[in-house]
Amino acid sequence: MPERATVHRIAGPQSAPRRVPRFIEPQLATLQEAPPQGAGWLHEIKFDGYRIIAVVQRGRVRLMTRNKLDWTHKYRRIADALEALGLEDAVLDGELVASNHKGEAAFSLMQAAGTDAAIPLTYHLFDLLHLNGQDLTELPLIERKTRLAALLKSPPDVIVYSSHISGDGDQVIASACSLKLEGVISKEAKAPYRSGRVGSWVKSKCIGSDEFVIGGFARSDRRGRAFRSLLLGEYLGSKLVYRGRVGTGFDDAGMAQLAGLFARRLRKTSPFEEMPADARRNAVWLKPDLVAQISYLEVTPDGHLRHPSFLGLREDKPAEEVKMHKNAHAAGHARQKAKPAAKLTRKVAKAANGDTSSVLGVRLTHPDKLLWPESGVTKLDLAHYYADHADRILPYLKDRPLSFLRCPEGREGQCFFQKHRNEGMPGEIATVDIEEKDGDVQPYIILHSAKGLIASAQVGAMELHVWGARADKVDKPERVVFDLDPDTSLTFAEVREAAFEVRDVLKAAGLTSYPLLTGGKGVHVVIPIARRNSWDEVKTFARGFAEAMSAANPTRYLSQASKAKREGRIFIDWLRNERGSTAVAPYTVRARKNAPVATPVTWTELKTIKSASQWTLANIGKRLKSQKSDPWADYTVETQTLTAGIRKHFS
Repeated sequence: MPERATVHRIAGPQSAPRRVPRFIEPQLATLQEAPPQGAGWLHEIKFDGYRIIAVVQRGRVRLMTRNKLDWTHKYRRIADALEALGLEDAVLDGELVASNHKGEAAFSLMQAAGTDAAIPLTYHLFDLLHLNGQDLTELPLIERKTRLAALLKSPPDVIVYSSHISGDGDQVIASACSLKLEGVISKEAKAPYRSGRVGSWVKSKCIGSDEFVIGGFARSDRRGRAFRSLLLGEYLGSKLVYRGRVGTGFDDAGMAQLAGLFARRLRKTSPFEEMPADARRNAVWLKPDLVAQISYLEVTPDGHLRHPSFLGLREDKPAEEVKMHKNAHAAGHARQKAKPAAKLTRKVAKAANGDTSSVLGVRLTHPDKLLWPESGVTKLDLAHYYADHADRILPYLKDRPLSFLRCPEGREGQCFFQKHRNEGMPGEIATVDIEEKDGDVQPYIILHSAKGLIASAQVGAMELHVWGARADKVDKPERVVFDLDPDTSLTFAEVREAAFEVRDVLKAAGLTSYPLLTGGKGVHVVIPIARRNSWDEVKTFARGFAEAMSAANPTRYLSQASKAKREGRIFIDWLRNERGSTAVAPYTVRARKNAPVATPVTWTELKTIKSASQWTLANIGKRLKSQKSDPWADYTVETQTLTAGIRKHFS
């Protein structure tokens, strides 16, 4: 058993507070063929990453590996996210996991994730050891997890509470294996936390994925290739037992890195206890202090790995800890012991993903987070809406600079507009460089695809507001928007009547317009135009039109953004026609009660519509599926021009 760290333990949470320890050696699991049975065990998904003890002292976080390496600098974004929780003093235990583009855990990406912010990282927290001066290690596991869950009610996306499943261990491992997960960690629900490898934590595996010591390599007969394969082993007592060769899973950069490490570790004799003669041919021996993570199909009867593949180096684990355990290489590992129940499999999937989902390959964290709590609409619901109807949304949004209205905690939480991309956003959210008024160039958010729409849901963007121009010609607007914004005393019927009057005046000037239900109180009257006019020309026209309408009927219309003067009137908001101004995109959702959708309609339909929020996420799908044609079918091919004569008429 590894030597325990000297940590003074107090009697319980009611004792006098103590300063948080600088490190607590982690508890380790014993490998067994199958999970333990009985109601007294909790089963967690086994993650394939780096074990990290997070120590919080006076609000500052240190990320410590199991052998006391400080990796805070290496995974700074995780430390920053933990500090955002606002903890004063704490010690937490968890697994740091990197994911590939499919949202699947990928140990091979762990090293690169330290410097490449594009690789998703999540810190799966499964234990709370110390909090605000109190040693919690003597408490039962289930109570420690309850306290941990309370701390993580609304964590940053990269911090995940590792949920557990109670019940039949055989079915849990069968469900995990059916999902092609690595395995399960089973823990005694009432056990205290004990550093080192003790019997209250047990790990059971589905597919082979283990650490092995690199004891040498086979020379390559190909020019430019540093080696042909690695020679692997694990310790039985003090003896390094040979487990086979691995020759796949290397890229050029990884092979070059290994070659550099090998050059400093050459030795003349084999470190293995014994080896087959064919493995000794062309072998170069190494000091056995490097540990590799290896996936494999199974173990042969003579103890060698079948179809192994190199995943990466384990910098967090010393070679002497890579030991054989009883039943460590039993074929099958309970894969066929129980048929997975569908309901349980869904639970396992949720636990495995750390409360994540994937839609069109875009990873969503906290998919069950309620964005519209009054109607039960979640982040996942929003993502599925975008995935199902991207073909309707993208023509009005794609390739246009835009702003997000982000509400990470839902519409009842704090919301803010964001127009520039930051590093923490998913890669599907793109940018376009735009020169601002002061001459500075800034990266504006832009979406190109359905995946981009789903990524906007991931960051809690509950509204999408687009520019009136496309990115390739940001100084040539392609539309004019009049937002009919009524005083609260007016009915929608009065707004509707005003929309028809605006339409008729525009029609008399030779301009075709389209009505959009805003999902709020009013209507947008939208005029598509050829990209020939400057922003100043469009703005001057829009202002002149609003002022002309107000002058013709001052008791109904207002052209100034004045709440005090709006009583009983409708503000014709022309201010959305300036460079950099935005308006809600058609078919996107609003951060208002019941998740209304900004919906394009025909002028004929508008005659009978009773509310600007008539369509919501609950019923918009039925409308879109039943529609034989798009109500704005002619919008995208409109070629009307805002001529000098029209502009002069309303200037």
